[in-house]
Amino acid sequence: MSEQIKIERKAGDQRLSQLGVKSWPIWTKEPSEFPWSYDAAETCYLLEGDVEVTPDGGGETVRFGAGDLVTFARGLSCTWKIHVAVRKHYTFE
Repeated sequence: MSEQIKIERKAGDQRLSQLGVKSWPIWTKEPSEFPWSYDAAETCYLLEGDVEVTPDGGGETVRFGAGDLVTFARGLSCTWKIHVAVRKHYTFE
């Protein structure tokens, strides 16, 4: 797994409650492919979806989906490829 992208598979209710995930805003996006750069670290929890993210410069592609808690490092530039429409809670640090 990439050091710039950390995935916590099937995060439990206790962990989500500890982070206050349900109070975070929700973002949705249809299947698509687009470049993205992170000016701040982001943590998100996928309610729905299937996504591949590939870091620029040949980093390892990671795939995640519903139930996964994902953290993206500040400064990461990557390409998102959404296979199944995404609905996620998110927060920036």
